[in-house]
Formats: sequence, C-alpha cells, structure tokens
Amino acid sequence: MFNQFKTHIIRGLLSTATVLSLATSALAASPAQFDNAYAQFQQARGGNESAIGQSQASFASLLKTEPGNPVLLAYVGATTSMQANTTWLPWKKMSFAEDGMALLDKALAMLSAAHEAPQQHNLPAVLEVKFVAAKTFLAVPSFMNRQARGVKLLGEILLSPVLASAPLEFRGDVWMTAAELASKDKRPDEARKYLGEVIKASAPQASAARAQLKAIQS
Repeated sequence: MFNQFKTHIIRGLLSTATVLSLATSALAASPAQFDNAYAQFQQARGGNESAIGQSQASFASLLKTEPGNPVLLAYVGATTSMQANTTWLPWKKMSFAEDGMALLDKALAMLSAAHEAPQQHNLPAVLEVKFVAAKTFLAVPSFMNRQARGVKLLGEILLSPVLASAPLEFRGDVWMTAAELASKDKRPDEARKYLGEVIKASAPQASAARAQLKAIQS
C-alpha cells in the first residue's frame, strides 16, 4: 500500500514538472522575437537614436516571459543606459546610466557554470552577458568609474575557453573591441595583434580590420 501511494505521488510530481516545463517553454522568447530585438539593438549601437527605445521595450517585454534569463536582462540594462543619449536633462542622463548599469550588475551576478552553454543565437550566455556589460561600461563617462570593470570583463572574454566555440561574428566583434581599446590606450602592438586575429579568421569585420591596421602602420 505504501509503495503504491509513493508511486502515485512520484507520478503526480513528474506530471506537475512536465506541465511547468511546457508552460515555461510556451512563455520563453522565440528566436524570431530575440532576433528582432537584437536587430534593433544593433541599430541603436550603430547610432540610430530612435532604435534605442524600441530595443529597450522589446527586450523588456521578452524579459517578462523569462525573468531569470541573464542575457535578456543584460540587454535591458545596456539599452536603458543608452537612453542617457536621448535626453539633454543631466539628472535623467544619470538616472538612465545608473539604472542600466545596476541591471547589468544583476545580470553578471546571475551567471553560473550552466551559462557556458549556448543560449540565444548559439552564443554562450556567459560571453554575451559579459560582452554587453563590457561594451556599456567602456562607453560611459570615466567619472562613473566603470572603465576598469569593462576592461576586466573584456579580458575575461578573451581568455575564456568557450570563446573558440562562439560564432565567428561574435569573436570578430570581441577582437575589434580589444583592438580599439588597445589603440586608445596607446598599445599599437596589441591592437595589431587583435586586428590580425580578425583578418586571419576571415571574420565579417575583416575589411574594417585591414583599414584600421593600415592606419596604425602609417
């Protein structure tokens, strides 16, 4: 009798877990939804000011379906910080920047070994979250004291054992960012090294890398 009762309980728990799993899957952001929000983010990062709010709203909507997803949270944080560029009011600029970086800090704190697996667009979540945070921290004014953290995160990405398995476009973006930082800090040899990596791998950024390499050598 006890064994039958135990079996009944276990089956009930498994059924509940299955239902919860299916419900979570149904709520999860679809690849198409993520790609749309990401395309808006790329436009915003490229200087399209109107895309900033659109991207922030899109990622915030996706985050509601997956509140435990650090990748989505990182993009909400980055786009919130970008909104500092959409206002002339100093207090609003600070509010957007600080709120966005607080969300990025939270996303970074959520990372675990499980996030080394590919998540959105076949990219390990740990790399994507750290890169989004690094780019944001390196872009904010120096008085906000985030530059060192950005440099540290970028260094962690470059040394990560999972970087080699990341999509080539992402690796090219990381190397280009590292080269840009090295050039800014007057480290031309290091800049040439990372630009060379882009060219050697035939990454999508290869043409831009050749142009920058030529500029450094001249």
